[in-house]
Amino acid sequence: MTTFDDREKAHEAKFAYDAELRFKAEARRNRLLGEWAADLLGKTGDEARTYALTIVTSDFEEPGDEDVFRRLAADLQGKMNEDSIRAKMDELRSVARRQVIDEV
Repeated sequence: MTTFDDREKAHEAKFAYDAELRFKAEARRNRLLGEWAADLLGKTGDEARTYALTIVTSDFEEPGDEDVFRRLAADLQGKMNEDSIRAKMDELRSVARRQVIDEV
């Protein structure tokens, strides 16, 4: 095996590792968003956990964050404006990334 082959494998492994971290961070962010929204909606216990899971799964409808945003905006209508929801999404993205990196 050549140095070039080794370098190529290292880049492929790094790419896969980074993709896995991004996926975990997005899923964590969505769970945190679900917990935040559940609290605003007055949900507790199993009901809050179930709601948070629906937010996580809503992210699989289409690429990007808009599917999660639309779900939260619809559920929180009258309780939270769109700018506040987007700000919370950004805030929790940073929190989730730190949490996932700290676990590694």
